[in-house]
Amino acid sequence: MLESYRRVFAHHGSAAFSVTGLVARLPISMMTLGIVILVSELTGSYGLAGQVSAAFVIGNAVVAIPHGRLADRFGQTPVLFVDALAWALATGLLVTAVTEDWSRPLPHLFAVLSGATMPQIGSMVRGRWANLVDGDQERHTAFAVEAVADEVVFVTGPALVTFLSTLYAPQTGLLVALGLGTFGTLALVAQPATAPPAHPVTESELREPMPWARVVPIGIAAVALGALFGGLEVGTVAVAEDAGHKAASGALLAVFSFGSLIAGVVTGAVRWRSDPLRRFQSGIALLSIGLFVLPIGFGLVGLGVILFVIGSALAPTLIAVVSLLESSTPRSRLTEAMAVFQTGVSAGLAPGAFLTGLVADHVQGATTYWVPVGAGVLTLVAALCCRAAPTSD
Repeated sequence: MLESYRRVFAHHGSAAFSVTGLVARLPISMMTLGIVILVSELTGSYGLAGQVSAAFVIGNAVVAIPHGRLADRFGQTPVLFVDALAWALATGLLVTAVTEDWSRPLPHLFAVLSGATMPQIGSMVRGRWANLVDGDQERHTAFAVEAVADEVVFVTGPALVTFLSTLYAPQTGLLVALGLGTFGTLALVAQPATAPPAHPVTESELREPMPWARVVPIGIAAVALGALFGGLEVGTVAVAEDAGHKAASGALLAVFSFGSLIAGVVTGAVRWRSDPLRRFQSGIALLSIGLFVLPIGFGLVGLGVILFVIGSALAPTLIAVVSLLESSTPRSRLTEAMAVFQTGVSAGLAPGAFLTGLVADHVQGATTYWVPVGAGVLTLVAALCCRAAPTSD
């Protein structure tokens, strides 16, 4: 198993930008929770905290795809450098506005700017892997590395920001996220040798076509997948609270992520014969079927086992969808295509969490899980709509 990973990390500079990307990516899982903790602690209003957090998510979702397009056109180095400075300034102003109780809508405005300028590290690092490694198997393993990195980020980030913000001052979590993100992004900027080449477009040139027959369904699937994640998180907290052990929700969600992490490591070492589209659709199908078991209810221990099994279908599916985008997208628009998927997932998180919260207010127990079940069905429908041959787009 280790031989597959040894080959991809044998490429010069790969370990450096992968580790750097992991550090720079941590704020992805820290910002929204850090905003909620900061605003709610200082103002006592969860409603306002939700508004400011939503403003951050909206800013990030709207600008992420243009970010990818700029990186493809001008190169990652200048885009990441500007992003790092602008994001640090906007996030610093956001923390200051909340701390100093600046009048509305200034906190909302700075939250939008912080989300809009946040560096798209996941897309950029995957773009570097696609440019650096050779052959489908090496790319598959490289994307598995990043899928595992994502799981590490989403397991450690929320715990880190909660620990820092509650143990010290409520601003601490966001300020640490600011420091990690800025340092990591600038460290990535300092590695231009592994960045993909820029693909400038002159007036006399036509842009290479995007395979929209794949990208659009994948984008819809990503939004539904984000809603699934958001709903699963809120639903698990609600189920654990109904069982009288709310604190167990963190452990249950960690088990889900751990199942995905283990599956991601194994998947990266396997030499697959099936194409990425088939693996993507099969993975979503398994994930969706597994979700139907959740509303039955099996107690917290049984729930943990089910979440581990469902989680084990997640990372292989994410690896397949990234491989699918890489294999069917022109190099000059690859970062943009990657950003479509990353943005879709981010955009779906809040609606999924909100809808599940509404359901949890009116029902009890595992019935709350019907929202992520519905999101899983929508994800499967979108995945099945992906065309096998996008060349005619």
